[in-house]
Amino acid sequence: MQSAFRRPGFVCADHVLEVPLDHADPAGSTIEIYAREVVAPGREDDDLPWLLFLQGGPGHQATRPGADPGAWLARALQEYRVLLLDQRGTGRSTPANRQTLPQDPAEAAAYLRHFRADSIVRDAELLRQRLIGDRPWSVLGQSYGGFCAVTYLSLAPEGLREAFITGGLPSLTAGADEVYRAAYPRVLAANERYFERYPGDQDVVRRIVDHLGEHDVRLPDGERLTARRFQTLGLGLGSSVQFDNLHYLLEEAFIGRGQLSDTFLHKVHASVSYAPRPIYALLHEAIYCQGTASRWSAQRVLDEFPQFALDGDGPVRFVGEMIYPWFFEEDPALRPLRECADLLASYEEWPGLYDVGRLAANTVPAAAAVYHDDMYVDRDHSLQTADAIAGLRTWVTNEYAHNGLSADARVLDRLIAMVRGQV
Repeated sequence: MQSAFRRPGFVCADHVLEVPLDHADPAGSTIEIYAREVVAPGREDDDLPWLLFLQGGPGHQATRPGADPGAWLARALQEYRVLLLDQRGTGRSTPANRQTLPQDPAEAAAYLRHFRADSIVRDAELLRQRLIGDRPWSVLGQSYGGFCAVTYLSLAPEGLREAFITGGLPSLTAGADEVYRAAYPRVLAANERYFERYPGDQDVVRRIVDHLGEHDVRLPDGERLTARRFQTLGLGLGSSVQFDNLHYLLEEAFIGRGQLSDTFLHKVHASVSYAPRPIYALLHEAIYCQGTASRWSAQRVLDEFPQFALDGDGPVRFVGEMIYPWFFEEDPALRPLRECADLLASYEEWPGLYDVGRLAANTVPAAAAVYHDDMYVDRDHSLQTADAIAGLRTWVTNEYAHNGLSADARVLDRLIAMVRGQV
């Protein structure tokens, strides 16, 4: 194997493949897909089974070996040749952002309609055929990557040897409104856990919201930090790492006479800017749409939960994994894409992502970790889907948060054992 680089624990190689933008039109325009092959040192020439890793998202690049926390990778390399796919539009694949998308909003929206799980799976199949021909490979899907894995089981199960899913069993039928009606109470529960651990932060958060309402506070990019943008820092409350990092961020909020510190503002900017992940903002609601439009579901459903209101002097509660239309007014990386985002939110012809009949007849060995208190993926939706996939073994646990796969190698270890009938 020709290596792109070596470092302790990893030997890596690059793979780039030209694929159709629209797999229904293979003779049409194309984009590039990038994937990084990773193997344990000394095993470069071994005939190892392949494991495709599908990252969470949508719109997040794949794990970077040695740079991202990924306890699972060392476990996987004990017996697999791992392929880290930058899903279309992310990382080193042909980028999709304000700098590269068509300037015409309608053209940009039409382009992005090909960036959901169905297209990602078809990209993966072309990669598989290029790398190992007719041999099937294994897939590991984390979070949204698990959604993609279920789509894989629906569209191309012949390409799979086995499937592992962590925190990513989607509802097969729920639309965006149902997803967010279930999500907001879980976010409130995560807030309660947070403020129970850090009760003093309630006053700090209220003070910051009041300060932002009374002062024109600017982020490092010159944009104003509004109270509602600050409120989106709850996105990380479902991760065991980010849960505590929020507290350490708030510790550094004020400096001097009621002034927000530069340290705080720089870290907030890194959290609230969608410059590294515009697809996340553009398509997050669309991943739940099958024959329906989202019509800015998270914003509409928010009105049903007054606990998140910022006015008055009551307790402030952070919002979670929700995208709101005003993001495209306040974030410079998203502002040029506002009309495109509106078109995507109103689009009704999204094709189906799951084949219920095929899943009911599934023969691919599969196992899924369902995190009991997962803030991002509804437990009940996941268990309904587990019941609908023949042969899928499910492990329900409250030992881990949504990031259990990256936090502890035992998560993947258990799933492998489940698929093999060892536990």
